[in-house]
Amino acid sequence: MGILTKHIAVLPGDGIGPEVCNEAVKVLKAISERFGHQFEFNTKLMGACAIDATGDPLPEDTLDACFDADAVLMGAIGDPKYDNNPGAKVRPEQGLLRLRKSLGLFANIRPVTAYDALLEHSPLKRDRVEGADMLIFRELTGGIYFGEKGRTEDSAYDHCTYSREEIERVAHLAFQAASARTGKLTLVDKANVLETSRLWREVVQEVAKGYEQVKVDYLFVDNAAMQLILNPKQFDVMLTENMFGDILSDEASVLAGSLGLLPSASVGERTALFEPIHGSYPQAKGKGIANPIASILSAAMLLEHFGLQQEASVVKDAVQNAIDHQILTPELNKESSYTTEQVGSYIAYCVLEGAEALPHKSNIEVGLSTII
Repeated sequence: MGILTKHIAVLPGDGIGPEVCNEAVKVLKAISERFGHQFEFNTKLMGACAIDATGDPLPEDTLDACFDADAVLMGAIGDPKYDNNPGAKVRPEQGLLRLRKSLGLFANIRPVTAYDALLEHSPLKRDRVEGADMLIFRELTGGIYFGEKGRTEDSAYDHCTYSREEIERVAHLAFQAASARTGKLTLVDKANVLETSRLWREVVQEVAKGYEQVKVDYLFVDNAAMQLILNPKQFDVMLTENMFGDILSDEASVLAGSLGLLPSASVGERTALFEPIHGSYPQAKGKGIANPIASILSAAMLLEHFGLQQEASVVKDAVQNAIDHQILTPELNKESSYTTEQVGSYIAYCVLEGAEALPHKSNIEVGLSTII
């Protein structure tokens, strides 16, 4: 693929969001310098910082910038003053839900990879988690989160509704991914109880006829939750609805040993949003201890979305190099840890110059933070 010009909306958000997002942008700039692409960044407010500034977690000019962009790179949103106040009328999460709905981001994609060099940080024993590598597809704009809601004096309800079209479009993405991987897809539902799950199973069985090379199996969600712990290596591509996907992808995310390692993509028909799966971690704000790897790998997924497979591989190889050489923030390297900026700069330098040109790690603290 030739040289590209792309517009990227950047929503750093709250807490550690701006810090990790800055390192992802740094890596994308290294990619543009090495490969000649033109990435234009437009930074906007979203989340608690946007509420503080405008009263709206998703200001109109932020939404306009996302509509105008080829992709969106987000940090994290959330703040304790809203999280701890159940009576708050305006909340950061409302902006995220509205952004997903406005942009039509119907599929959330989360890769979960257990890195060999970091297995000691996993809560599972090595023989259980070693080799785990899965891709979770969660439907993102339907189901119980977006159904009709209401309360009476003594009761409350949240309706879960799905259409055939909503299921088909995310199922096709999951089957395409399975075709490019090991050819196995697992649908997670509750078809023994829920009518929506029975529709999911019917539609997925119909879609499967177009992907004969993919082997499909089915698990009820309670069993899937157990199997993720008992034998995570059995999964390749997992497909499920909104609420089940929310819960299971968070469960799977701890397998790797750190939320700071895992990226995600939310894909629509016109654009896509890329973000680390972790929250805003306000306790770490400004301390330089936030792990930027999940944000950087989200940038790699953004490059894949642009069709830049080689560039994405360069980023992922640079991350692997940092992991192998223990250039990591404190939660993954307590003995000789590095700052958020040092980890990001090391990865960016590896992208730009190649691993063979990297300085000795003892020089990183004094010099590497200024290279990009």
